[in-house]
Amino acid sequence: MTDARYDQLAGVLTRHSTALQPGDKVLVEVSDVPDAMVVALVRAIRAAKALPFVQLQHGRIAREMALHATKEQMSVASEIEMARMKKMDAYIAIRGSENVTEMSDVPPGNMKMIAATMRPVMNHRINKTRWVVLRWPTPSMAQQARMSTEAFEDYYFRVCTTDYGKLRKGMETLKALMDVTDQVHIKGPGTDLRFSIKGIGSVICGGDRNIPDGEVFTAPVKRSVEGRVHFNVPSIYHGTAFEDVVLEFKQGRIVRADGGRQTAKLEAILDADAGARYIGEFSLGFNPHILHPIRDILFDEKIAGSFHFTPGQAYEVGGNGNRSQVHWDMVCIQRADYGGGEVWFDGRLVRKDGIFVPPELKSLNPETKK
Repeated sequence: MTDARYDQLAGVLTRHSTALQPGDKVLVEVSDVPDAMVVALVRAIRAAKALPFVQLQHGRIAREMALHATKEQMSVASEIEMARMKKMDAYIAIRGSENVTEMSDVPPGNMKMIAATMRPVMNHRINKTRWVVLRWPTPSMAQQARMSTEAFEDYYFRVCTTDYGKLRKGMETLKALMDVTDQVHIKGPGTDLRFSIKGIGSVICGGDRNIPDGEVFTAPVKRSVEGRVHFNVPSIYHGTAFEDVVLEFKQGRIVRADGGRQTAKLEAILDADAGARYIGEFSLGFNPHILHPIRDILFDEKIAGSFHFTPGQAYEVGGNGNRSQVHWDMVCIQRADYGGGEVWFDGRLVRKDGIFVPPELKSLNPETKK
């Protein structure tokens, strides 16, 4: 028997996130996801009179391919993937993982080469298709969240089928404020960060790119970032777990990075190319259902009362032109239970201890879920 929640989620992805139209060509990429969910997606796409194309992947196979990948092999793969992507109008990816550190023993050089070779495909997908990406709930994710498998599945479907319409007015107000802001000042334990977002513009994320969603992002003027930031949310990047990362900036560039025992790996990622040491994204997260990290960035970057700051690639819209094979969303929670903090726009206190202060933004605070 098919879980009714699969059909509900498929409906969100096809009707809201990608807004499929008759005749749309839709690439569905899934990794370690139950067949029943893929079937639900195919049926939902066909119900929209669109055309589904499906690619099935598996984490252990992806690791084996990456272990001994060659530049020649990846160049051919990139050409094939680009040719296919250029024919698509929409892209839906659901990514499960039995082991979130499956790629941790792939040589860093291989990961760097693969990311660089496939980056043009990702850029085309991000900038030229209607797309949405989400995780799939697994026992591995439940362990990260310190929840039972059943409880985590209930949480997952509740979060992923959020009514983003309730947040829309607040998101539009926040976007309007960010669009006219010049100077941003972020303060908190281990953090004193200043930068400009003047003239960049901002983007609302309300369930039409990632699921779960709930953020408004922009980017700093590339060389404007000064100061220090401490990220209190653990992060997994290319299969390696990082905790308590600290970055220091001068004239926009990361001049010092501390990742504790993983500092060498952190530095290697930041040295991947010239753009990796500049910031490509700044965002405020406010999904009212997501309060604590689970070491999955699609959830953690939306945590209510958080911000993320992203070394590497900027988006074309709401971006500052920075280019890199790296795009690493690093997250800091500023709610009182995580040490607190403040966000100031042009000398005006916008958020304190994770709670929006201006009355016109209070609909984005966590109590909106009640």
